[in-house]
Amino acid sequence: MTADRVALAVDGGNSKTDLALVRADGAVLSVVRGSRSTPHRLGLNGSVDVLQALLEDAASEAGLGLGDGPIAERADVLLAGADLPEEERALQEAIAGRGWARRVTVANDTFAVLRAGTDDGWGVAIVCGAGINCVGRDRRDRVVRFPSLGAITGDWGGGEEIGLAGLGAAVRGADGRGAKTSLEREVPAHFGLGTPLEVAEAIHLERIPYQRVIELAPVVLAAADTDPVAGEIVGRARDEIVALARVAITKLDLVDEAVEVLLGGGLLRADGGRLASSAAEELRAIAPRAQIRLVEVPPIVGAALLALDGLGSDPEAKARLRSDLAARVGPLEDGADG
Repeated sequence: MTADRVALAVDGGNSKTDLALVRADGAVLSVVRGSRSTPHRLGLNGSVDVLQALLEDAASEAGLGLGDGPIAERADVLLAGADLPEEERALQEAIAGRGWARRVTVANDTFAVLRAGTDDGWGVAIVCGAGINCVGRDRRDRVVRFPSLGAITGDWGGGEEIGLAGLGAAVRGADGRGAKTSLEREVPAHFGLGTPLEVAEAIHLERIPYQRVIELAPVVLAAADTDPVAGEIVGRARDEIVALARVAITKLDLVDEAVEVLLGGGLLRADGGRLASSAAEELRAIAPRAQIRLVEVPPIVGAALLALDGLGSDPEAKARLRSDLAARVGPLEDGADG
């Protein structure tokens, strides 16, 4: 098998990474899953090392050898944390330096969601998992993006922010600074503790890792229908989703078009998709013809389809890939990790 018939695709996130080797005809040679690979958490070299280990496993499964030149014609690597052009360039150079593929493209993982949910790759995608991000692309290949650097760029609405807001509301409700809320019981119960303050103290003293605050996001979502405090937090998340989509749709002049708006990430699938439904209702008032739906296809499918786009594969090959790779990866998980 020659490299010009093979593509490497990666969807790397804050909690897990999927890597696939596929042929130009849509056949899936191998697909493996590993730990998170976002460079924001691991650094550039740490991120690429995770991908290297996964590629070694995938190449072995596919019967391909590493070290004797590129095993793929192209590599499309979609990563959470590839937010700025200079970050994409640095990752692209580092990955190209490993010699895995003749051509390497690195982009943010939101592009994988957009491609996974569309047939032709244009529209708007919003991802709400560990963090929140949005990308828009029109038929002329104009792109709208957001820096998505967290609080310093005004971002709010991912699992970490919602979980932290839920914990803070629980502590404030318990000590009297805030309104009473069912989160006073549900937050500590999640960790097997008695009070919200015990949770906060355990995180402060590092008995509970700080990153586990993300686990509280589904707790907040589940309480939103009956608890006004939780409802306010979830309402703010909905407003952020709508704001991102509104800006992308408006800047691309798609307000009056039947633009596809894809909602992805574990939080938008959690709790029966009620957050997604609420956001969709608001978005229809902005773009009445928009086709808004949850993405039920794993993002690795989008990364692999982008690779086949680059190889010039035909529609039949892409349909085969979409079906076979989704089946190999399995169902999407609900929750804050996306």
